[in-house]
Parts: sequence; structure tokens; C-alpha cells
Amino acid sequence: MPTRGLNTADRAAHYDPLINPTFQTGAWKSCPLLEWLHDQSVGVMLNDQFTTYNAAATTGDWVLTQATAGTGAISTAAPGVLELDCNSTTQGQGAQIQRAKSAFVPAAGKDIWFETKIKIVDTFDKVQFFAGLAEIDTTIIGSGAISTANHIGWLGAASNAGVLSFAAAKASAATTKTGTTLAEDTYVKLGFRVNGVTSVDQYVNDALINSTVLTANIPIVALYPSFVCQTDGTNDPIMHIAGYRVFQLR
Repeated sequence: MPTRGLNTADRAAHYDPLINPTFQTGAWKSCPLLEWLHDQSVGVMLNDQFTTYNAAATTGDWVLTQATAGTGAISTAAPGVLELDCNSTTQGQGAQIQRAKSAFVPAAGKDIWFETKIKIVDTFDKVQFFAGLAEIDTTIIGSGAISTANHIGWLGAASNAGVLSFAAAKASAATTKTGTTLAEDTYVKLGFRVNGVTSVDQYVNDALINSTVLTANIPIVALYPSFVCQTDGTNDPIMHIAGYRVFQLR
């Protein structure tokens, strides 16, 4: 496996072009991970590959909230995957999880990088979806619409048919951009970089999709890794989350 070096705007990185041939165009090429490895005062890293999952009320890092139904469990079919299952075919029912002990707060000069890899089965076009960072909220999606006031991430409300938007919202005032279209049983890599409090870059499968100034709509409150899988009716979608990671400059 050949390791290559990459220099982007004086930021050095190492990658393997056979394992990740698109690294050069993705969000992490600009993240100071090498610097952090040698000096962890550079930033805060949360790298969760779902080798464990604990949503117990008193000891867990995660909070699972049901919209009537829904479960979360480590997959026994693939390593490092959490399955978030609607466990229902009734529209609006399902579950959400938030890692309530891991806060990230957008601030000037404190860039944030986020990435996750997700697929939907049974079926992609019948899911109400959120993945990203959001404030603590027991109804990230309510009545088929995004209802959390502060968030950055991808969302699919009622009748989205698998077409996701990308949005940043501050106190319910949002800027929404084109995201991506899901496909059945197919992983998609979703990433973003929050540039202080001035803009957000969205990446899909390591390709920059848009970079829009969202100054008025970047939330400056505590945000937490958050995922929602609710059914849009008829089918019982299951979200497979193959890990995620978040890095913020100190």
C-alpha cells in the first residue's frame, strides 16, 4: 500500500491512493491532523467507529429518542456500523440519536471538520433523514419537517424521496443548499468544514459541492453529533452509520 504526501495551503497530509483515491479533493486534506498527533493542544478529535454503543440513561454517551418506535444497535453483519432502525411503517415514526457528551461550538478561528458514511436500506426513498451536528433536541424532525433551531447537516423531510438538502440554521433562520440523492443500499460519504463563523464547505464522496457564506446562519451554540432515521410511510428504513469523526481547533 503506497503512502503519499499532500501539501495543501501549507498543510501536510499523508494518504494511500489505493485505499482513498479521492482524499486529495476531500475535506480532511485541510485538517491539521498531523500537527494534532504531535501536539494535542491543536484541537479536539472525536473519532467514533462504533465498536461500542451505549445509550443507557445514566451511563451512556448517547441519547436515543423514539418517535413512538425505533431502535439503535451495533451491526452483527459488518464491523464498525451502527444500525438505526425505524422499526415502523407509520409515517413520522422512528428514532434519533445524539452524542450528548460531545459538544462542538462554532467560533471565530475555531474551524470544525465533520464526516460520516451512511447508507439506507428498505428503502432510501421512504426515509426522513438527518445527519450532522445539532443542538440537543428530542424532535430534530417533527411532523415531517426539520424542527431543531440550530444545526448543520443533511436533511430529508417528508416526501423527500431520497433527495437530501444541506443546511445550516441559527435560531431557526436557515440557509439551505442542494445536498445529494441517496441510492438503495449504497454508502455515501458526507462531510463539511465550518470555517470559523463565516462559511461552510459541503463535501459528498470527497467532492466539494458548494461553499457558501452562511455567516448569519451558522449556529454559535453547543452542537452534538446527531442522526435521525424515521419512516416516511409504507416501508421501514434502516440507517447504517459506518462511523463518523469530528475535529475542532482549540
